[in-house]
Amino acid sequence: MIPDTDKAYIAGLFDGEGSIHMRRGIEKKKKHKGKPGYRLSNSLRLSMEITMTDKSVVMWVHEILGCGTFTKKPRKGKRVDGTKYLMQYRWRCTFSDAYYVCCLIWPWAHTKLPKIQRVIEHYTQKALKDNIISLDEYREVKKNVR
Repeated sequence: MIPDTDKAYIAGLFDGEGSIHMRRGIEKKKKHKGKPGYRLSNSLRLSMEITMTDKSVVMWVHEILGCGTFTKKPRKGKRVDGTKYLMQYRWRCTFSDAYYVCCLIWPWAHTKLPKIQRVIEHYTQKALKDNIISLDEYREVKKNVR
């Protein structure tokens, strides 16, 4: 169980240093069951990440959330004055992990709230029966917990 203070802190980090990428488009995929050739699929690509130069904070986010990946982000070139850029560290998650994180942080999000709500709405519209609750049900549960 993640404390609300940690969720709020992560939401603040995400508002300042995070990003959400959602892209829907046609993708070429292999056919199922070993059939030769490819098929076209209307796919959704979804990921969210926090990138910072403070390694300990990004590691903490990864440990608290218990999902996603923690990696170094490669440096690109040098600054105008010739000095190297600082090493950046990235926590990143995709698809249902991103949905899980969005559900955790949406009550405290501000800047990224519209995109977080788009992620939640995408997953609540899917017919996954009892695996996912609606956003309204989740809000009702959060009201009763306080």
